[in-house]
Amino acid sequence: MEYYLIVAGDDNSFFKITRCRILLGIACVLVIVILVQFTRLALIPVSDFHENVTESERGSIVDRNGAPLAVQTIFYDIGYTPSKVKDLDSFAGNMAMALGIDEDSIRVNYESNKGKKFAYLKKRVDQGVYADVKAVTDEFGYNYVSFDKVPGRIYPNHSLAAHLIGYMGKEGKGMSGIEYSQQDILTSVVKEDFYEPAKNVYLTIDANLQYKLEQIAFETVAETQCQNMMMIAVDSSSGEILSYVSLPEADLNDYGSSTQEQQFDHLRMEAYEPGSVFKIFTVSILYDENRIKQNDSFLCDGMYEYRIPGGETIRIKCLEKHGWLTPRDAISLSCNDAIGQISDRIGEDEFIAKIRGLGFGQKTGIELSGETAAIVKDTSASSWSARSKPTIAIGQEITVSALQMVQAATALANGGVPVNLSVIRRITNKDGSVFYEHKPEYKDRVFKRDTAEYVLSCMETTSLRGNGTRANISDISIGTKTGTAQMADKEKGGYSDTDYLSSCIGIFPTENPEIILYVVIEKANGEVYGGRIAAPVIQKAANVIIDHLGMSRGSAPSLDHDGTITIPHGNSVTVGSIVPDFTGLNKRELSSLLERNDIIVNINGSGWVTSQNPEPGTTVTENMRIELYLE
Repeated sequence: MEYYLIVAGDDNSFFKITRCRILLGIACVLVIVILVQFTRLALIPVSDFHENVTESERGSIVDRNGAPLAVQTIFYDIGYTPSKVKDLDSFAGNMAMALGIDEDSIRVNYESNKGKKFAYLKKRVDQGVYADVKAVTDEFGYNYVSFDKVPGRIYPNHSLAAHLIGYMGKEGKGMSGIEYSQQDILTSVVKEDFYEPAKNVYLTIDANLQYKLEQIAFETVAETQCQNMMMIAVDSSSGEILSYVSLPEADLNDYGSSTQEQQFDHLRMEAYEPGSVFKIFTVSILYDENRIKQNDSFLCDGMYEYRIPGGETIRIKCLEKHGWLTPRDAISLSCNDAIGQISDRIGEDEFIAKIRGLGFGQKTGIELSGETAAIVKDTSASSWSARSKPTIAIGQEITVSALQMVQAATALANGGVPVNLSVIRRITNKDGSVFYEHKPEYKDRVFKRDTAEYVLSCMETTSLRGNGTRANISDISIGTKTGTAQMADKEKGGYSDTDYLSSCIGIFPTENPEIILYVVIEKANGEVYGGRIAAPVIQKAANVIIDHLGMSRGSAPSLDHDGTITIPHGNSVTVGSIVPDFTGLNKRELSSLLERNDIIVNINGSGWVTSQNPEPGTTVTENMRIELYLE
């Protein structure tokens, strides 16, 4: 008899074991396939391009006329696999010649990276070097050399307007200037379902004019041996900056080798005490508020003195004893004493409010980052003292930026209405269509028109007979104001005995202002007076601007007359021992009346004489100045 043992589930177990064996076999086959594929891929040569950087489009930066200032290009980072170099001597020799480096540097590179799978030979080479290296790798079969494309910038004019244009870093990001502030405009936007192409930025500067003025600036730096210098030219009606000079400056094509001083933009980043140039704003404020009149006289005895209630006397020294001065004389001769007395006629809080109303103590809002607001201190500040108001009136105890100074000056040039500054003229799309066009942005009126005209005429007197004569242009009218300010001693405190800031501002033509030109020279060696070293720069630069822009010459009125005065107004009037009455005479009648050489006559305004200084009957003295006011 035979017995059979039947175990439940035996058939299922059989099928499970068979299935596992089949799956295991398939898995082994797949592993073998993967290993074969991996081995095959490992043996494939390294491709010519090893892309590490996502290439993106970047718009150009050009001047107002379309001349290129910053354009996109491609650089290459060249790398290799050291472990695959078989003949180091041959490799070093061939590659050194193509790369423009010595063989030893390649050998050192190889020894430092021996056995590694990747190392860089040289970064950021241009198209020419890339072509040479590619030819060598193709010729000698160096398939282990790779090329990484790196988007970059070429600056055709190297350091021209460097602080304004700015610099693009290795990662395709703007690091300063327009490259930084307009990063989003200059770069393309790429998303899953959206593409916004890069745009081109047209600056307000004229590259040719910029070059000419930079040459004048370089000459000035060499002559004065100054530490740094600023020069800015502005279209006074639009606020567009035509030239933007801050020295020293960096070569944008070799920015990594520049110093911190070369990278610092003094025009927008430096806050400094402006000195006597600020006096034009002090007189403007007081005259606009009817606190002073054209004929007011102030006695300068060489020292401004003011006794405060507590008994202390505030003293500010003047360079000379000027005698009796009108506000015009105070500007023309830059008298500290007279300006201090003028400031006595306005309250502290009101004076500071008016200064802030001109834009001081706040950023101008120009299309650049890193702008300083400078400092206009409050009357409640712990540093405020009884001498603060008259000291601020002459341009000390207040800090400004060069941009703030020229923006405030646009109020004088535009009949009392300032205009915002701008360095961007337009922005265009890739197809050339206009994305943005600059339009003048006028601010609220800060002065009456007659205030602006009066102060401009005072500035013209400064260029004709005052401290700004070296800025005078013979055939076109220009109003100027010079300044010389002791700079703060940051180590010892107080003011330095050796470091000065010398400056001059010019507005021309005075009868119909078009250009504001401002020059600042810091820490000059030797001569430091603004009227002697900054004013001549204004004259040189203004002449260049006038010729470059094709402005009409020969329009400067001749207001300085010497000699005997004969007035054909009814009966002939001759200036003898006393001053005659000029009331009712017009400018044409006055312009041909001088035959003596010991009298100076200033004709202010147009129309007919309504007032004069000194009064009729005053005894005539040698070199007497006679002011005639016409309406």
